Amino acid sequence: MTAASEESKDRLSRIFEVLELLAGQSDGMTVTQVSKAVGMPLSSTHNLLQRLVSAEAAVVTEDLRYTVGGRAVRYGIRIMEALQVRSVARRHLQDLARALGEDVYLAERFGNRVTYTDRVVGPRAMALDIRLGQRLYLHATSVGKLFAALDPGLGAEALAGPLPQLTPATLVDPAALGAEFDRIREQDYAVSDQESYVGIVGIAVPVRDAGDRVVAAIHLSALEAHRSPVQQLAWLEEIRAAAAQVERSLGRFNPD
Repeated sequence: MTAASEESKDRLSRIFEVLELLAGQSDGMTVTQVSKAVGMPLSSTHNLLQRLVSAEAAVVTEDLRYTVGGRAVRYGIRIMEALQVRSVARRHLQDLARALGEDVYLAERFGNRVTYTDRVVGPRAMALDIRLGQRLYLHATSVGKLFAALDPGLGAEALAGPLPQLTPATLVDPAALGAEFDRIREQDYAVSDQESYVGIVGIAVPVRDAGDRVVAAIHLSALEAHRSPVQQLAWLEEIRAAAAQVERSLGRFNPD
């Protein structure tokens, strides 16, 4: 590891240390108090706190006391929600992978980032291994397109590009991608037809909570050789049934 990366790692560690410290003090803390608690020079502590304030991860009161900001609170809530979704969905992912024989993933959104947060390998496991936590393309993956289509802000970001050509089937024309988003909104599911990897298809279905927010997506990944029109419809039916079971566990009433 280079000296620069070591410094970056140390800076990131300090940020989390300070945020954790502020989270435990409802009345806030002064720069001097934070400096003593974390063992940093006063000037460095002040600079770090100012960066946190600029990023809305901390706020400073009129009497110069620092507390946790709205952005940090929102991320904390999202993390807790994500943990709940994962724990609820795990059993249903296992059942789905066993029933369909294919790899099944849970995808979640964090800010403008969409990533897989859980995976169950099916009996017909593929050589393809997508790392959990890896940022997914919004224009070329079924879950990326699904989240982008169902959120206007994220969709606009995707359409603004860049749109790298990952395979010959990748949608790189904004007009074609916009039309794809329209179809996804109408059908309430997304398909990646060899758009990220040649020979690999994916189907993604949204998972909504009691407030009707899209909090996750269930994604099936399979070889193109395993697919037929009839098989794809059967996959979609099973994935939707699994998503509905997760939604019921999250308190969403689904009349279907």
